[in-house]
Amino acid sequence: MVDAALRNGTAHRQSVFELFARRLSGARRYGVVAGIGRLLEAIEQFRFHDAELEFLRRENIASEETLNWLANYRFSGDIWGYPEGEVFFPGSPLLTVESTFAEGVVLETLALSILNADSAVATAASRMTNAAHGKPLAEMGSRRTGEYSAVAAARAAYIAGFGATSNLEAGRTYGIPTMGTAAHSFTLLHDSEREAFEAQIAAFGVDTTLLVDTYDIEQGVRTAIEVAGTGLGAVRIDSGDLPVVVARVRNLLDSLGATRTKITVTNDLDEHTVAALAHSPVDAFGVGTSVVVGSGTPTMGMVYKLVSRQGDDGEWVSVAKKSADKATVGGRKSVRRTFDAKGHANAELIFASSDPAEQHGSHASEDARASGVSGRDVLVPLMRDGVIAAGHTGQEGIALARERHVASVAELPLVAMSLTRGDPAIPTEYR
Repeated sequence: MVDAALRNGTAHRQSVFELFARRLSGARRYGVVAGIGRLLEAIEQFRFHDAELEFLRRENIASEETLNWLANYRFSGDIWGYPEGEVFFPGSPLLTVESTFAEGVVLETLALSILNADSAVATAASRMTNAAHGKPLAEMGSRRTGEYSAVAAARAAYIAGFGATSNLEAGRTYGIPTMGTAAHSFTLLHDSEREAFEAQIAAFGVDTTLLVDTYDIEQGVRTAIEVAGTGLGAVRIDSGDLPVVVARVRNLLDSLGATRTKITVTNDLDEHTVAALAHSPVDAFGVGTSVVVGSGTPTMGMVYKLVSRQGDDGEWVSVAKKSADKATVGGRKSVRRTFDAKGHANAELIFASSDPAEQHGSHASEDARASGVSGRDVLVPLMRDGVIAAGHTGQEGIALARERHVASVAELPLVAMSLTRGDPAIPTEYR
């Protein structure tokens, strides 16, 4: 597309691209935006180096004119969007890219690959966090996804409420708290369960977590307390009928005097099993496969579309698809979330205009005030003239995203917490 547009002179037309989801995959009640910080850093560093350019030349994929353009590529436009950690709904303009056509169109796969995956993880993690009713969750799913996506998944889960990860690279890169316990192989390495527990206690002290289900759970608990004493930090259970097993283990620990020893459960948990165990004597959850694959929804189905562009006369034109079941709404958007008298969100109002200048900052607010609508604007500037806005990247960006997520979920009506398939928690309305 860039090659053809450069040839016919349309590549440098000012354009507006929009990234959104037509629907919430898995019939979720809301989605959670994640990956914004990673995307902004990726765009800032997005380059075509000699190796890539030589491949394009050798395979005759692009003309020399296009290769020269790519060699000097630097994104210099503006990006607005939903800040990371914010909730979203069908049609929400999660990302608005304002640039020339050529600069914006080459970012499509980059933007979609990051935001689709990270937001799917964050949405699943948010549901699990809500289901846990305040009990801590740790992300432990690195073995169930790619080596690079594992780090991104840990970051997304942390933004949506998880308290720690077993992925040490995520801890090093993003400052996410790390945790871990011994695997069954460590117990099987030793001649007895007792020897394995003694070795772990000698290395880490009694505040560690001992895995007690390699052989017999009740005997494992008894041996753990005999070795560590009643001050043992925690036991981990990774098998069995968890509601029944957890109750028995709690009773056994209490009878042995280990009333402060906590119980951590793992074993293929998802939001439904977390909800079922939330009011049991479980103290913490370790979630692996389910969270890193979006709990059955590994992508949010986001798309990236051109919604407005300038003509040769400099006038802005709204553009949109009219394909059956895939129609889009043209124009640069702004968003205002409205609330009922109790402070619960009740609508996502989307205002559209062909001219981006009309939508920077105040258009939605002015229209809302004129119609007596209270609420808050959702879109924020993410990048100006190719420079990332402050507060969206690094550990600062992650901390702010975690806070934002808590606040935005707290605004939602109670139906948003439902784990059943259904309609979005609030409607999207175009104005």
